[in-house]
Amino acid sequence: MPSAFQFQCHFVLIFLAASKGETRYLEVRDAGEDEPFLLLSEDLKRELSAGQIYRRSLRCIDMLSIEGQFTFTAEQPQLHCATFFIGEPEELITIDYDFVNIDCQGGDFLKVFDGWILKGEKFPSSLDHPLPTSQRYVDFCESGNIHRSIRSSQNVAMIFFRIHQPGNGFTVTVKKNTNLFPCNVISQTPSGRFTMVISHQHRNCSFSIIYPVVIKISDLILGHLNGLFLKKPSAGCAGVGDFVELLGGTGLDPSKMFPLADLCHSFHGSAQMKIGCDNTVLRMVSSGKHINRVTFEYHQLDLQETENRKENSIEEFCLPSI
Repeated sequence: MPSAFQFQCHFVLIFLAASKGETRYLEVRDAGEDEPFLLLSEDLKRELSAGQIYRRSLRCIDMLSIEGQFTFTAEQPQLHCATFFIGEPEELITIDYDFVNIDCQGGDFLKVFDGWILKGEKFPSSLDHPLPTSQRYVDFCESGNIHRSIRSSQNVAMIFFRIHQPGNGFTVTVKKNTNLFPCNVISQTPSGRFTMVISHQHRNCSFSIIYPVVIKISDLILGHLNGLFLKKPSAGCAGVGDFVELLGGTGLDPSKMFPLADLCHSFHGSAQMKIGCDNTVLRMVSSGKHINRVTFEYHQLDLQETENRKENSIEEFCLPSI
């Protein structure tokens, strides 16, 4: 049975399980608040490709993976609202305030967060983000016109808002910008292929997949040679400076997840791992002294694969949770 974390994340991401290239075209039914998101019609796709701006209203809890202009107008007091934004791995998200009519003195707020927060857990984690947590929040009530345009540091961002007075609200325009060197990423789909490169930068990058998966690393280039270790209390790659680790857990924050395996050496070939955890993260740690590169592919783990062990699998983890 899926955990509460999976249910919450899949509510946000279930519509993104369509094939790559279609997932950025979304709309919402006119039905109840619990209806899932659906792919846009072919007519609307053609309109968007013709250069028209996509516009629609926001729900109290909403999800966007498409550029456009979005408006929220409170029909009743809305005290706990959030909109999640997600792009392709190589995209950054820009949120522009077009119009804001809220009562900051009366307890309303409108905040942008650089990343995602779910159940108090952050992505990227504080260890992997270039800014301290306090600077990842931009509060409209405190900054006013100073920050009318806010750009994310990765392919996800979100806004929190509280509006007491019916009729009040805001309008934002969402744009996508190319990120030449993607670092922290949440995958839109349960399968895909990605290459992560860190070039002479002292930083950590995490790729998060909110599904149980089979992950296969086909190419790893680090600035040194060492070894490959399954995590043990006294073993690992922490002392070598540049390495890749695989993490699994039930939450969103990689720093709170269980370390499953470290890869400390360059290789060309195949290292496969089955991870049945609610969330799987591949995380690269870089000292800044080298050019580090890892290529991997992944697909959602099914029950049949839990019974079929392959010779090139490192090990299986979290499988009882499936």
